[in-house]
Amino acid sequence: MKIYVKGLEDDRFQRPLQLIADLFFEESDVSFQANQEANVWIDLNVTINDDISASATLVDRAAEQTYTQQLSKPLKLYKTEKEKFKQVKNVVLRVYLSVLQDYTNILQKWGILTGIRPTKLLHMKLQDGKTKEEAHQELKEQYLITEDKIDLMQEIVDRQLAVVPDLHELANEVSIYIGIPFCPTKCAYCTFPAYAINGRQGSVNSFLGGLHYEMRKIGQWLKDNKINITTVYYGGGTPTSITAEEMDMLYEEMYESFPNVKDIREITVEAGRPDTITPEKLAVLKKWNIDRISVNPQSYIQETLKAIGRHHTVEETIEKFHLSRKMDMNNINMDLIIGLPNEGVEEFQHTLNESKKLLPESLTVHTLSFKRASEMTQNKRKYKVADRYEISKMMDMATEWTKENGYKSYYLYRQKNILGNLENVGYAFPGQESIYNIMIMEEKQTIIGLGCGASSKFVHPKTGMITRFANPKDPKSYNDGFEHYTEEKIKILTELFDKQKKN
Repeated sequence: MKIYVKGLEDDRFQRPLQLIADLFFEESDVSFQANQEANVWIDLNVTINDDISASATLVDRAAEQTYTQQLSKPLKLYKTEKEKFKQVKNVVLRVYLSVLQDYTNILQKWGILTGIRPTKLLHMKLQDGKTKEEAHQELKEQYLITEDKIDLMQEIVDRQLAVVPDLHELANEVSIYIGIPFCPTKCAYCTFPAYAINGRQGSVNSFLGGLHYEMRKIGQWLKDNKINITTVYYGGGTPTSITAEEMDMLYEEMYESFPNVKDIREITVEAGRPDTITPEKLAVLKKWNIDRISVNPQSYIQETLKAIGRHHTVEETIEKFHLSRKMDMNNINMDLIIGLPNEGVEEFQHTLNESKKLLPESLTVHTLSFKRASEMTQNKRKYKVADRYEISKMMDMATEWTKENGYKSYYLYRQKNILGNLENVGYAFPGQESIYNIMIMEEKQTIIGLGCGASSKFVHPKTGMITRFANPKDPKSYNDGFEHYTEEKIKILTELFDKQKKN
């Protein structure tokens, strides 16, 4: 869909208008330059006095149809031009979204919100002293979010504060993410650092040497500065791709290097690929008192698993789940993905029926996202996926199924190019929620990333501003420079926590 927007000369509007257009059309191109080939022309007019007044007139030239929306809001006091522009942009995006909704007859339940952390926005409003009613009204007016999505946000915020009552006071601690960049094979939808482990033992050995170094150095800094760890999360890749012996040494390093490990609230290991789970590896987890793992089916349709590059069977998923339970894994998470190739309502209902036979402690329901670098995105024509209406139906099915089976939603995030402009929702039985998932989504504390492809987020204790630092994604670059990346993180940590002490 080619869209010519006239009436705006400020290039700062280009990207937000493009992001809104992408919610409606699979492939859109928004241009401020006159284009006779454009499918639609949208005339946006803005006047600013005491009020901000905006109008949008959309003309479909081929169908000879015209749609118009208008909006006027008082201009609030502002100290900087940036604050003024933010108000103007909000009004422009709302009128632009509204005229596109009229034109397509598609309601965007998340309104103009394109960020990935909606609940963070609600947390901030409530922390500012607003009542729930005031916060909800602002979300509805400022972002055009529908009531059912606002209710979902509030349900999750309430659950998070029940699970982590001191959520807003954890800036004096950190969480740790440890990235293991290897998998048996790479899934078609994946863009995580994940390299097929077969034939890469030399890379694995070098990588683990660098990871142990990072753990020792960061752990020593935390001990020296008397900073405790809230959660540790082993992700990737698939952390159980390495051998049982390598896992054993890694967790031993954790206990030796990190401060007060016995006081860490939660340690999670993603054993997401069932074909990596063995009795020996589960015994190692049990030895180090780790009982929260993921065993991810994604789907219970064998043809789907083959199409997306997962080389395990449905039966293996079920077998490894029972094996994990038998070996005292008492908090098992499973992931499901809505919208996988050639799956619709019938296939997803089968997956839900199979999930009911297992009832893991937590269940994360993802909506498929076409990530730019994934094999699935590079070869879209090869993968047939459901339309937005069927995707929405499947999400409704998941919502109803989790309620019926006693799960509560406790975290939520969204992604670009997510099917149906929906969301990913984490559900859990009460008391079995992942604290790390809450911390990573709400960004209330620093999370230090160790290992290949691991990203660190350093949260300023007063302003909440985030400084990001990423280790390289490929093992060779990581192996060549892990000492440098470790020192850079320590420099950032030292500056950040010095500021925290002063404040």
